[in-house]
Amino acid sequence: MTSLFLLQLLNGVQLGVLLFLIAAGLTLVFGIMDFVNLAHGVIYMVGAYLVVMFAGMTGSYGLGLLLTLPATLAIGLVLEALIFRRLYDRPHLDQVLATFGLVMVVTELVKIIWGQSPLSILPPDVLSGSVPLVGALRYPVFRLVVIAAGLAVAVGLWLVITRTRIGMRLRAGASNRAMVGALGVDIGRLFTVIFAFGAMLAGFAGAMVAPILSVDPGMGESVLILAFVVIVIGGIGSVKGAFAGALLVGIVDTLGRSFGPIILRAVMEPSAAAQTGRVLAPMLVYVLMAAILAARPQGLFGARP
Repeated sequence: MTSLFLLQLLNGVQLGVLLFLIAAGLTLVFGIMDFVNLAHGVIYMVGAYLVVMFAGMTGSYGLGLLLTLPATLAIGLVLEALIFRRLYDRPHLDQVLATFGLVMVVTELVKIIWGQSPLSILPPDVLSGSVPLVGALRYPVFRLVVIAAGLAVAVGLWLVITRTRIGMRLRAGASNRAMVGALGVDIGRLFTVIFAFGAMLAGFAGAMVAPILSVDPGMGESVLILAFVVIVIGGIGSVKGAFAGALLVGIVDTLGRSFGPIILRAVMEPSAAAQTGRVLAPMLVYVLMAAILAARPQGLFGARP
């Protein structure tokens, strides 16, 4: 049982850092720009497809990843210039409808280009093994690399936001966007940078998860919902909150799915416990969100209204 707990805890941390890569850009867009972007999940999906395509073209996952990052950055720049820029001053309902339409368009384009069948890619040979953890328990090297990469990005973002001029502008924009513009900061350029960087982070998350999960046209939908849960728990506009919320959601979701049926066996028949556990486990993250919002309506690290 201890080995199972440690294994699922690591899986939860891995899910958490992937959610952070998606939620970090999303919380900046939502918190600073007050823009509801439902199309963020499809960029994560496109990143996964691009790394499969580039790795097939180059014969190397590493080169495919390096090509995916500027490609998703360029996609973010194009979408911001052609579509999102025209929606900044529109009501949230217009933003939701427009970005939801973009989700359907991009999903259909993905099906036309790559087909509807799931795709897969193997991790590089040097990262394909496993390492011993405790006793006979072993853990895949690539999953540990995913965790390390997510933590490195989190540290890098923290340094950028707290130690650089652009980070100062991001923090100021999250607090008072109108005042930042009045002080001479080019808000349009700041918005473009935020969108493009957020798209690259989402594409990076998709590229990192491609060797672990199957790549299919629906993979961006469920992760987008969890990303919104993350930013609500952590506090809108807070990257630190996105990191804390992502780890909480990843660990609670993973441990709940693994140990929920086991715990229920103490009071129910095994078959009923398994069925009930499968039904209740996906609800745990929403119960967590409700509990946190009841105690702190602004989220863990959100600014008080």
